[in-house]
Amino acid sequence: MESSGPWAIFFLLAYIGAAIYFVSNSDGSFWGVILGLLQAMVWPVYLVYFGLDALLP
Repeated sequence: MESSGPWAIFFLLAYIGAAIYFVSNSDGSFWGVILGLLQAMVWPVYLVYFGLDALLP
């Protein structure tokens, strides 16, 4: 049996924080809020990409 409770709550809190950030920076329209929620789901991808890009020559 695998228990991933602590990691799940960490990722949930990270998503909620990112969603608040991106939605608050949107223009407030329906599609702006939807785009903010989508950006909150994929921001770790950009973080890893640009982090690896900075490390590799």
